[in-house]
This record gives sequence, structure tokens and C-alpha cells, in this order.
Amino acid sequence: MLDRRTILTLTAGLLPGAFLAPGAFLAPGAALAQGAAPAPAPLATDDPRMAERSAGRAEAPVTVIEYFSLTCGHCAAFHRETYPRVKSELIESGRVRMVFRDFPLDGLALAASAVARSLPPERYEPFISTLMSTQDRWAFNRGGDPREELFKVAALAGMSRPKYDEVLADQALARAILAARVAGQQEHNVTSTPSFVFGTRTVPGNITFARFAALVAETR
Repeated sequence: MLDRRTILTLTAGLLPGAFLAPGAFLAPGAALAQGAAPAPAPLATDDPRMAERSAGRAEAPVTVIEYFSLTCGHCAAFHRETYPRVKSELIESGRVRMVFRDFPLDGLALAASAVARSLPPERYEPFISTLMSTQDRWAFNRGGDPREELFKVAALAGMSRPKYDEVLADQALARAILAARVAGQQEHNVTSTPSFVFGTRTVPGNITFARFAALVAETR
């Protein structure tokens, strides 16, 4: 379980030029570094950037929650191989509403989640889908700076450079995203990504469309 002290540790140093690399995981048991900067004021409870992000009709009979990290290869595989059918056959048909919840595993994923949540809500799902489909180019491009590669994708989504830099420097937003990750761990016992919640059942791992559809059919 992550407490406030650990959340402060995980976001310490989350400034331009100080992101953790993919694979440098945010450890649940990390201790607060000595000399860490004081925590900024928390976000307002009604800050629109932390509002629910979802795809599908509000009245859909089944809601599925996906916990994901934008630098997780298994999450990217799900979004490349399975999500297009989930979207076309289950979401757009009105059978499923998909709720997206950030579960960043490293500092770069946390930065990408912050950028995604700072875009207009209607651009959120297309943006994370683009990040998943191009993950090898922006997150694991050995020849480039991941932050600059991430900005290229953000710019295509309409984010200016000043806004991008502002988002990366926003410690309060980063801490709010990590607090939501803690809530997911506590509420749905999420320990890995991707994890999907069908009703009261949490299913970890990259699942096939057939398995996803079967779990939807079993959910009441």
C-alpha cells in the first residue's frame, strides 16, 4: 500500500530533464529522500484534468475499467491487437463503456499520463491509443530523448511547447495521478499492467478479444 510519504517520493524530481527512464520502476516501498522539495498545494478536487476518461455510452450495460501504464509493452500489445475490436464491436455498439485509469510504472509513463490528461477530454483516448501504437518510437527510441519524442506526439495532438513544459513541471498533477494509482491498488487490488476490472472481478494481463468478450458476457 502506498501512503502520502511514498507518493511524495515517487514524484520527487519529476521536472523537465529529471524523468525516470522506462524500466526504472516506481517502487512501492521507496523511502522519502532527504532534502526533497516541499510538496506543492494539492489539485482542486474538481480539477477537470483528473475527471474520468472513458469511451462508450454512459448507459452501456457493462463498464470495464482498464489500468495501464503508457510504457508497458503488454499494455501496448493489448491496444494494438485487441482494443480496435473491443472499440468497434463492443464500445461503439453500445455494449461496453471503457474507463481508462492511469497506473504509471515509471517516470516517463507518469509524464505521458500527465500530458494525456492535459489535452481536451475528446483527444484523450485517441492520444493514448497513438502512444500505445508508437511506443517503440517515443518511449524506447535509443537514438532520441524520450521527452522530445513524447512532445512530438503531443504536438500532433495540438499541445504547444510552452504548455508541454508547463505540464511536465506540474508536480501537483503528477502527485494526483499517483494518488489515483494508489486508489486503484487499494480498490481493485491492481498489482500489474494491464489489469481489467469486469464488475467486481480484476483480471490481469494482456487478454485476447475472445477472452475480453467472454468476460463482458459474464458481467452483470
